[in-house]
Formats: sequence, C-alpha cells, structure tokens
Amino acid sequence: MALHLSNACLCAFSHRKVQRIRAVASEDFAIKTEEDKVKLGGSDLKVTKLGIGAWSWGDTSYWNNFEWDDRKMKAAKAAFDSSVDCGITFFDTAEVYGSRFSLGAINSETLLGRFIKERKERNPEVEISVATKFAALPWRLGRQSVLTALKDSLCRLGLSSVDLYQLHWPGVWGNEGRKKLSLLENDFSGYIDGLGDAVEQGLVKAVGVSNYNEKRLRKAYEQLGKRGVPLASNQVNYSLIYRLPEENGVKTTCDELGISLIAYSPIAQGALTGKYTPEKPPTGPRRQIYTPEFLTRLQPLINRIKEIGQTYGKTPTQVVLNWLIAQENVVPIPGAKNKEQATEFAGALGWRLSDEEIVELRSLASETKPVTGFPVEKL
Repeated sequence: MALHLSNACLCAFSHRKVQRIRAVASEDFAIKTEEDKVKLGGSDLKVTKLGIGAWSWGDTSYWNNFEWDDRKMKAAKAAFDSSVDCGITFFDTAEVYGSRFSLGAINSETLLGRFIKERKERNPEVEISVATKFAALPWRLGRQSVLTALKDSLCRLGLSSVDLYQLHWPGVWGNEGRKKLSLLENDFSGYIDGLGDAVEQGLVKAVGVSNYNEKRLRKAYEQLGKRGVPLASNQVNYSLIYRLPEENGVKTTCDELGISLIAYSPIAQGALTGKYTPEKPPTGPRRQIYTPEFLTRLQPLINRIKEIGQTYGKTPTQVVLNWLIAQENVVPIPGAKNKEQATEFAGALGWRLSDEEIVELRSLASETKPVTGFPVEKL
C-alpha cells in the first residue's frame, strides 16, 4: 500500500528556500515577555504557556463533519492569526493530520506552513514555535526513517527546521512472539536515535515523545541522555475528566525527570466547554465517546465550572484550561478551528484558580466515569 505522507514535495530538500521560525511575541500581544513562557523540559526551547493544536486543520476523518471547504480553510487561518495576535505562538501539528493516509483533505503541516508564510509577509518580526510529529508506522524501520519523515515534514511546512519534533506514538507493531518483540525494541531504539540525530544535524531545536507510558518514557529519557540530548516533552491526553497521566505514573515521572507534559484534548474535545448537552451531543465520531448518557453524568461538573467561571468573568473553557496549567509542568494545546475559539483560549492565561477550587473540581470530576483514550497509552 502506498503511503501519501510527503504531500508531493517536488523539490529537493537541500535546495528548497525555507525559513527558520521561533516564538517571540510583539509588544502589543497579550503575552509580552520571556517570563510569560516556559522551557520545555531540559531543552533551551521556550514556548507560550498554552499552545494551539492543529489536529482538525484539513481533517475529514474525525473533525469537520467529514468535509473540508474554503470556509473552513479561512476559519482555520483566522484561528492562527487570532492566536498570534493574542501572543500564543506555539503550534502543534503532525504529518498524519489531514494527510491522505488518514483520509484527510489537506495536510495540516501544509496549512500551518502557509499560514506562517503569509503572516511573515505582513509581520516579518513575528516568530512562531512549530512542533510536529513522526508517525511510527509498521513499515518504518530504524533511525533513518525518522530523518526522512522529518525532512518531508519540513518540506510541507516550508521550514529549514522545527522547534520540537516528537514521536507520535511508540513503535508497537508486530509484538507477538520473542523474535518480533526483539525487532520492535530495535525499532524503538532506532526511533530514539533518529531524534538524537535530528538534534545533532540542526533539523530540530528540541525533541519529545507522545503517548508514552512511564516505562517507555524513562527508557527514551535515558537513551537520549547518553548523547547529551534532553527529552523535552511527552504529549499525552490529559484533561479534568481524563487524568490517566496522574494515575499511571506519567505525570509524576515527567515532574521527576524534568520532562514537560504537553496536554492534548485538554477540553475533552469540547465536552468540558458547556457547549454540548444530553439533548445536543457532538456530531461525528465524538458522539460515540461523549454520549447523551455520559453528558448527563457530566452536568453537575459543568454547572460548577460555570459557577466558578462567573466569579472570575471566565468561560468554562478558560476555567478548565486554567485548571490544567495550575497542575504545573503542563502545557495545554487545545484545538482552535476558528477565531472565536482561539481568542477564548487566550483568556485562560494571566490568572489562577484558587487551591480550593482546584481540589473541588478534581473531586467532582472523579465522580465522572473516564472516557476511552488512545490505546497505545497503556502498552
């Protein structure tokens, strides 16, 4: 089966005209100083305390009601610009987001690269932190596959390097039997070596992993450490109603080793925003997760989130994002599909819930049955 991940990069990588992008906010933005940013792990990379996820951009397999058109393209562009206007300049994408492999309409990396280029033409001084991810597909073997995929991503993004490159999930294919398990472990080691090679070749500023359990996280940290390369981050599903990273040792390990935890689905794919009700659940595949029955059980928590938000003049979305940031060593990356969402996310910064409210929300959330996460988290 052919894999269409490179999006037909027709130019030789070494000859493509590219730009180096980092994150800096102008004086007019909400986030104004280096103190408003956080370092990712032991790396030198600093990013805004909240980023933007670009999973939905160009996607037609999970988001956007299986459709992508010019209106949604313009909305995504407005989300990008509004985020930058608010000083949120950390964007997370992946080679599989919107790709043909995942039955998407247009690759999210391609869109992000286009948005950055257009923004730079209007405002050359602004710089953006870009994070993207390597897909550990079963036919990808060894460290060179990481470098090859990274160069394809850079071609789509129109950049000479990215700030953060992550392994999207661990190599978990073909693990039946001792011989296959041995090959699997070799691939795991090769992928990590590929990250180290990317740093040494100047293709990335920092490296991370995603969906790694405690054991795999420690192994990756140790292997990179032997080369003097810090493991900057582990991107996992983490929200007020999905706290597996707290339960399986991942959050504790990140804190212990100095690895930043990047939280995807931090508003539970919209379930924590108060937008959805038992009478009006989300559409598409999300409806299979956030069912009317689940949303009924969630209502007491949503009601309390709204009450707390009113005391601060904040929306439920801003409250739950602030709750995550208050856990410390956590960078949430909610997905923004339009200008209004991006502007709302920025309102999660610059204030803090009280310790009592943080404890209360955790207690109320514990009464809600957890939703299903990404299976590889438990492997």
